[in-house]
Amino acid sequence: MSDPSADGGAAPASGAAAGSGAPAPGPGLGPGSDLGHGLGPGRDLDIDAERGVDGHLAPSAVAEVRSPLSDGQWHRLHPLTPVLRGGLFLIVVMGIVITNLRDRIVVWLLPGLAEWERYEGGDPVDYVWQNNLWLAAGLGVLGVLLILLGIFWLSWRFHTFRITGDDVEVRSGVLFRTQRRAPLDRVQGVNLTRPMVARLLGAAKLEVVGAGMDANVKLEYLSTANAEAVRADILRLASGRRLAAAQTAERRGVPITRAAAGAVSAGITGLIDGVDADAVEPASVVHIPTGRLIASHLLSGATIWLLALIAAVVVGSIVGTPWVLFTLVPTMIGFGAYWFRSITRSLRYSIAPTSAGVRITFGLFTTITETLPPGRVHAFEVHQPLLWRPFGWWSIRVNRLSGRAASDTQSQLFADVLPVGSTDDVERVLRLFLPDLTHDEAAALIADGMQGTGRAGESGESGRDGVRGDADVAPGGVDGASGDVDAGARDPYTTTPRRAWWLRPLSWRRNGLLLARGALLLRRGVLRRALIILPLARLQSVRISQGPVDRALRVANLTGHTVLGQVSGAIGIIDRDDALLAWQQVEAAAIAEAASDRSHRWDEAAAFVDAAEDRLIQGDQMQAGGVQAREEER
Repeated sequence: MSDPSADGGAAPASGAAAGSGAPAPGPGLGPGSDLGHGLGPGRDLDIDAERGVDGHLAPSAVAEVRSPLSDGQWHRLHPLTPVLRGGLFLIVVMGIVITNLRDRIVVWLLPGLAEWERYEGGDPVDYVWQNNLWLAAGLGVLGVLLILLGIFWLSWRFHTFRITGDDVEVRSGVLFRTQRRAPLDRVQGVNLTRPMVARLLGAAKLEVVGAGMDANVKLEYLSTANAEAVRADILRLASGRRLAAAQTAERRGVPITRAAAGAVSAGITGLIDGVDADAVEPASVVHIPTGRLIASHLLSGATIWLLALIAAVVVGSIVGTPWVLFTLVPTMIGFGAYWFRSITRSLRYSIAPTSAGVRITFGLFTTITETLPPGRVHAFEVHQPLLWRPFGWWSIRVNRLSGRAASDTQSQLFADVLPVGSTDDVERVLRLFLPDLTHDEAAALIADGMQGTGRAGESGESGRDGVRGDADVAPGGVDGASGDVDAGARDPYTTTPRRAWWLRPLSWRRNGLLLARGALLLRRGVLRRALIILPLARLQSVRISQGPVDRALRVANLTGHTVLGQVSGAIGIIDRDDALLAWQQVEAAAIAEAASDRSHRWDEAAAFVDAAEDRLIQGDQMQAGGVQAREEER
């Protein structure tokens, strides 16, 4: 359905609304990188040879592309894009308006009819038919439809996109031109959305999530097959594997142009010889029963507020007037709509690992598939509402650059990566996003972080163990072999001192922090338990603060800053000396983790491993050839 031809006649945009943002966390390849040499002058000259006349790098020089729409040329979207983006809604609204206001419309458009006074109050259709004006009316309706079709066609004609080796660009507008650009090294994820009407027409929309507010670039709409192929191409281009392979080839003395040509040839051979692994739908590692999903929404915090509101209304009707009871009807309708919308959005949930990242799918009527590349999640919150505790259910939400405001409902929708699950489900999901997490560390997270109460082996005024930063020792309280909780073990978290218990009267034993390997863990809440995981490589800054009461009690508050989202990285009422020590150790550990982090180029390591294996094979072949030559000389 998509037109794969290039739109060479469109003029450049005169005005731009480029989606930009902060650089992706973690350093890129530089002169000091442990994975390879930086981009020096010679490297720049070789890259220039692969660039087109407009200065953009050809996609084939960066990675194998499987879709004809990812060839670096301008393409148009699905022909039904204007209708799916709002044209159908516009037609429906116009039909309703014309049906209800047709008398007034006739008065406005035909004020000079001689017999109008006699007609007024009748049916315009009867008037047109009785006066033999059906031909003129039909031509008028046809003219309006042609005008609308012309506007839709112009909108589609000037709405184009292209995918290069550097970025994804979209330009639109007839009178006022707009051009948006998402650099591939800033891509935080790619979402594939299939609304119900678009799904019936075989169309879907892509949303390239950029790093920054309102930085997303949308491709609305493509055919479903083209959308899936383009999504895979964008993630493959953003992975950086081909760039790393080209660098490796250059260090071995192979020109980068030759390396790129060989890579493209290998990609074509792979298409002929085998099946693309990315095209196979991965199996979900978590299965959520429908009954559990519905029950989790009915037992959420909104239910507690509803029960409290019903109790208040009943008391008010008894004390005051019984008419207050009628307010329950719209309240129940509103909560019912909220529950229905929340449940249908969470149905058909699946989460699975792919070569491009973690793929999450959800939604009954509108199906959304998002792919989160490694290193794009900045914070995790594993939480448990009070009503879920008897069932042992937990939920996981994350902070990520979604290109939306934190208050946006869509942002809240994309924040939940596990709507509801058991502790085993939590471990599976966390190990998808944190592949370096060992079994013992996961068991400690569950026993000490999620379920820990802080009562075992209390440390009294100060618990320095929680901030000692010992990366070689797993948090205490868990048997590394069996994962069972040791009731007599010392709580590894630095918690609120006893002298400040009245500032956290319910949670002072549980409220604490722990600097673990590669992450800062924050544990808080008794009625609503929560464990916050802040990957050190993603931390933007760390703040320590005190108020007047805090200074009097010698306590302080620690905050780890990440991108804006639903997860708060703050922990309060910690011993002042412990908070200072944690602040210093987190600062040093975050700098070290960021310097060694390469998760934003998740395929580079695989490329260098492949190159090392190639060198070993070539060395073995050369050695075998030398032995054979010496034997022939003898």
